[in-house]
Amino acid sequence: MKRQVEYTWRLAELMAARGLHNTTGLIPLLAERGIELSRPQVYRLVNQRPERVSLQVIAAICDIFSCGPEDLITVTAADVRARRSGTTNSPKVVDLNRTVRPRRARVINNDG
Repeated sequence: MKRQVEYTWRLAELMAARGLHNTTGLIPLLAERGIELSRPQVYRLVNQRPERVSLQVIAAICDIFSCGPEDLITVTAADVRARRSGTTNSPKVVDLNRTVRPRRARVINNDG
């Protein structure tokens, strides 16, 4: 069975919990750890869910907030249910083959 894996990026929550309410406040903290990012890059890192992040950046963030990667990223996985196609016969569906269908009415003209 297939599994669908999702993750939640919680950097904004960690910043708010530590009293950092401005994304630019993270820039000097990252620079102290050798990570040089521009303002737009830090803004995207905080406010958007990143698809690719360097392990050095994750390690620096964990060091800044004294947390582990499990605090920064929450992972959830669930089984994917098979979609019903609607073509299988279920007990609630009546098969309308030719024997069950009503016959077409024929109008006969009796004028004479």
